[in-house]
Amino acid sequence: MSKRLILSTLFVVTIIGGYLIYRNMRSSGLRSVQVMRWFNDPEEHTDWEILQGERCGDAPFILPTNGIIGYVWDDSFRPGHRHQGLDIFGGEEVGVTPVISAYEGYLTRMPEWTSTLIIRIPSDPLNPGQQIWLYYTHMADVDGNDFIVDAFPRGTREVKISAGTLLGYQGNYSGDPFNPTGTHLHFSIVKDNGNGSFMNELEIENTYDPSPYLGMELNANNNPNEIPTCLN
Repeated sequence: MSKRLILSTLFVVTIIGGYLIYRNMRSSGLRSVQVMRWFNDPEEHTDWEILQGERCGDAPFILPTNGIIGYVWDDSFRPGHRHQGLDIFGGEEVGVTPVISAYEGYLTRMPEWTSTLIIRIPSDPLNPGQQIWLYYTHMADVDGNDFIVDAFPRGTREVKISAGTLLGYQGNYSGDPFNPTGTHLHFSIVKDNGNGSFMNELEIENTYDPSPYLGMELNANNNPNEIPTCLN
């Protein structure tokens, strides 16, 4: 193979590879610019903010915290990655921005969970008779000091709560003190495994598009670059 043909082949591969990386990361990349704009000057972009307890139209869930929805369901941060839920940035220090229950249900906190809670909803309001789970995480600081309220210590199981119950506060816990996540709440709707427990939230196939539950476009395939609010 000639040197010219090799270089041409490498050029084509590079172009295709760059396109594939762009295609996989385009939504989170464009949205990231808006997130940074908000952090740099939040007063200029108050129209992007959501408020805890707010209900969009006739959606069954209320919004679980204050801030902006920086990343949505099926956003991509790297090739092959698919985001399983929502990242909501309050714009305040860790342990300040409240997190509440988006719907009534039964709360569990596994003994090994530092910053995480999950709420079982026996009957999905959009699909009655089908059980679903609401997953909340990053409610601790970088060193693992949690911001979950005292009413829900590790090992809590099946505590009945109502919509709007205070759960804790946004944090930046990642499990690695040298790699904090940035202060936010990660919120997702997780499928039931058919045996009365929840599926692995880390796989997007085990979660639901939260758009119809919260009354706004929260699917990156339909909303590739906008900060979602109740108005769009």
